[in-house]
Amino acid sequence: MLFRLILTLIVATGTSVALAQPKGDDLILEMHQAWKKGDRKRLAALLPQVRGHALEPWGAYWELRARLDEAGPQEVRDFLTRWAGTYQEDRLRNDWLQLLGQRRDWGNFAAEYPNWRMRDDREVQCYGLLVQHLSTGEDTSAEVRRHWLAQREADDGCTIAADRLLGEKKLTPLDAWRKARLAVEANRPKAARAAVELVAPDVAAQVPELIANPAKFLSSRVVAASKVRKEMVTLALVRMAANDPDAAAGALENKWAPQLTTEERNWAWGAVGRASAGRLGTEALSYFANVTRDADLTDEMLAWKVRAALRAGSQPRWPLVLAAIQAMGEETRRDPAWVYWKARALKATAPAARSDATASRPEVHEAHQLLESIAGINGFYEQLAQEELGRQVVLPPVPAPLTTAEMEGARLNPGLNRGLYAILIGLRGEGVREWNYSTNLHTRGGMPERERLAAAQFACEREVWDRCINTSERTRSEVSVAQRFPMPFRESVVRRSGEIGLDPAYVYGLIRQESRFVMDARSHVGASGLMQVMPATARWTARKIGLTGFTIDQLNDRDTNIAIGTGYLKLVLDDFEGSMPLAAAAYNAGPSRPRNWRAPGGTGPVLDAAVWAENVPFTETREYVKRVLANTTVYAAILSGQPQSLRARLGRVGPRDAAATTENKDLP
Repeated sequence: MLFRLILTLIVATGTSVALAQPKGDDLILEMHQAWKKGDRKRLAALLPQVRGHALEPWGAYWELRARLDEAGPQEVRDFLTRWAGTYQEDRLRNDWLQLLGQRRDWGNFAAEYPNWRMRDDREVQCYGLLVQHLSTGEDTSAEVRRHWLAQREADDGCTIAADRLLGEKKLTPLDAWRKARLAVEANRPKAARAAVELVAPDVAAQVPELIANPAKFLSSRVVAASKVRKEMVTLALVRMAANDPDAAAGALENKWAPQLTTEERNWAWGAVGRASAGRLGTEALSYFANVTRDADLTDEMLAWKVRAALRAGSQPRWPLVLAAIQAMGEETRRDPAWVYWKARALKATAPAARSDATASRPEVHEAHQLLESIAGINGFYEQLAQEELGRQVVLPPVPAPLTTAEMEGARLNPGLNRGLYAILIGLRGEGVREWNYSTNLHTRGGMPERERLAAAQFACEREVWDRCINTSERTRSEVSVAQRFPMPFRESVVRRSGEIGLDPAYVYGLIRQESRFVMDARSHVGASGLMQVMPATARWTARKIGLTGFTIDQLNDRDTNIAIGTGYLKLVLDDFEGSMPLAAAAYNAGPSRPRNWRAPGGTGPVLDAAVWAENVPFTETREYVKRVLANTTVYAAILSGQPQSLRARLGRVGPRDAAATTENKDLP
């Protein structure tokens, strides 16, 4: 009933694309299933039956995309003309450009490429850069290198572009070896082999062997006499480091370090340091100390060097923090995390003020400017910067009300309507992609801020909370807290939190990160509902909180999901002595991991929880903890109407208090 009501509201906009057609919906859903199965015949049979439906562009896209390899240029052009201005037009153009690149049909590629609006496919961008180079002679090597190194898997577009530019000496063999090192570290054999084939085809076949058993590969080699042999040894050391950083360090110290070039040796030690730091190893900084030039390291290695320096004892090693951040690339240095820690390092390493108090300290001035550049409510480090400047976290001014004309623009936007329609009939993936395209990619730079606010409000009014939040989050000068931090189901959440002694702001902060308030959200690992509870965890928690007669299908019931999710969160929070960061990590990654992370080996210093959170080894959990705590702080300001402190919620993290109650080993 709710979906039909919302579809009726969309119909009320008067747009032709928003016609609610229950029978047509079933046909569209059937076409989607046929598309997933690759059933070309069924797609062709169903397409005429969805003519005039709101989501006909999707049906047309699926039907043609399924046989694009057989379609002629004119048929593709007819589709692009028929659906001009839609997501589906540009989606098919992206796919067509990819196919033209694979066919080396540079003439048709060059003719269509300027019309491509998305610009978010690295492979197609690499084809485009190659064509640009071939047609104009322009040196596009810097952009090709950037896209190529960023690609996780081997792809034709960036590989062929790199091959051409290597042949012309616009890229260097070292670029290819660095690509191979990144792929080896990430255990991507195909990407690693493809990179090696460009510069050393005679040894490329050894790459899978090297990745599968780097120790065996190294033991079968006596010396690294040639450049190629040195690079292959470096690859093996990088792979060994990913599996066992201490063993790789031993191999470097005892045999291979003197045989490598300075750059190779620095990279290998950087890989060892990164892997050790990612395991919270106590030797990480000593491994990084063998690096003679930070500029030889990747930004990811430098990030882990910063993290290791932050947790090095009761006080961070601020000079190392500062030096590592300074060595990062410009784009990485702009990340709020490194802006914040650079500012802290500058303040900590600034010379003491002279007794006459007249000496200016440029380091402190720069730190202040850095903090001001990010301070606000937008995220974890933005809030910490606010507090470092001596200000609490307060809600920003409410933007000027949206005008009738601004809201009408959103309600009449065909792409937004199609996106919502697809989401509301169960095609969430398609709907999200079309919505995001309409707000972010249809025009260069995305919608202007006021249009974004109107689009977000359009989604809010229809209770499509994830699009409401994500769209509003992209505004900068005007911040709508009501859109970014909605509070659906407020009565249920606040009441349940009060009953079991949880801060409702913490519950809201967690739900916002877990599901964006999508009732039927389901993760790739099987977690369900608003609070993304796993089935086994749900059964265990139901027994603990006395919820009789519980069955797994009840997880999609709002109140049941909230009851079980908050019940589990409370048990976890109590087990971690009230530490919100530790409990959030446990909720995301299971309680055993943060027990180990809080003090590896059961000992260690008590850390500022911001330092601890930045050192969480899992990227997903690290970002999760930071976002949940930042969300919580904003929700607390909304609920209380008072300024708030993120630092107060973070506290400090260290070994478990010996006087605390025994760990609840039954917690799933």
